[in-house]
Amino acid sequence: MNTACRVPVAASCSSTPHPAVLWRPGSSRQNMQRPDPADRIDHGARIRLGAAGTKNGFRGRLLGLAGVGALTALAVLTTLVPGPSQVQAHAADRGPATELKLGYFANLTHAPALISDSKGLLEGKLEQDGTGLEPQLFNAGPAAIEALNSGAIDAAYLGPSPALNSYISSKGNSLRIVAGAASGGASLVVKKDIAEPSDLAGTELATPQFGGTQDVALRHYLAENELLDDATVTPSSNGTLTQLFGRGAIDGAWVPEPYASLLVENYEGHRLVDESSLWPEGKFPTTVLVVAKDFLIEHPETVEKLVEANSEAIDWLNSAEQEEKIEAVQEALNAANGSSFAQPVISAALEEVTFAEDPLADTYQTLINHAAQVGIGEPGSADGLVDSRFIASQEH
Repeated sequence: MNTACRVPVAASCSSTPHPAVLWRPGSSRQNMQRPDPADRIDHGARIRLGAAGTKNGFRGRLLGLAGVGALTALAVLTTLVPGPSQVQAHAADRGPATELKLGYFANLTHAPALISDSKGLLEGKLEQDGTGLEPQLFNAGPAAIEALNSGAIDAAYLGPSPALNSYISSKGNSLRIVAGAASGGASLVVKKDIAEPSDLAGTELATPQFGGTQDVALRHYLAENELLDDATVTPSSNGTLTQLFGRGAIDGAWVPEPYASLLVENYEGHRLVDESSLWPEGKFPTTVLVVAKDFLIEHPETVEKLVEANSEAIDWLNSAEQEEKIEAVQEALNAANGSSFAQPVISAALEEVTFAEDPLADTYQTLINHAAQVGIGEPGSADGLVDSRFIASQEH
């Protein structure tokens, strides 16, 4: 992986071509130009033929013959021109992509992306088809969604809330979730003198970004405890909120791993809320793998390679020895972000996260409702959001 431009999580690279991107390796490339979808043919048009009466004479017979000719032409056209479903299938038959632009975060909950990149799992699979890989680093989901919607990236690892919001606001046209990556690993870490939810009244709290998965979780938790108007929530980057917590400028933060463990291990914070305690069986999605809908339609072979690499990285994370896993995650974070975390922090963080391909789609409607209840995103349905065929092919 080309690491020509690295910056800390809280900063951005001045040469970055997209304002939301924190790090983009390699030289700038022109955006791929995707062909316009094929025009749809309406095969429902009907031609009416009236019977020629005695008064119509030869002219009536000519009209009848013309009608028969039109029907014949329409039949030929129907045979030769594909219908809408065939047009979409043809649009999908574009072969592997020239390049895959993939976004992810320097978080432990994105370890499948980090391991896949550092070990060359995805890059190796894409090279078989002549497809290049351009990784891009983000701080939080809304920024990644902005890049995905603008075409700056083709796929991303991110939290489910921004993906759900994008899907609903675009009426299902923006993206699809093709796999899960991680569940668990998010907590509200606070100062020691905050012992119960009522102590949050009058506090200053933080999340990685407004509208992100942890931001929605914190605001919904405050609303459920009738504290939404009594606490201040300020979105800040993970790196910045860590510094703010260390200086005592904020009282707590709802953050993913390894930042939750970092606040506990290095800054004397404690977990007031482990988000797993709020979900049935303790399962909730922290990171999912999404692909732009147009890219998925046009390059399913490339998406399949992406899901394959994700599966292999998850398998490695779940089978490697603890010490080997900690070392690999530290190296991957350092390569992606220019810095890493101490062994005790990574070790504690790994205990909080489960890596799995299951996107936990049963939780999505609840997440949509939570976001709508606190005024982030629109109400709607998650039906059709998950494209499970790629995961199914891995299982076979």
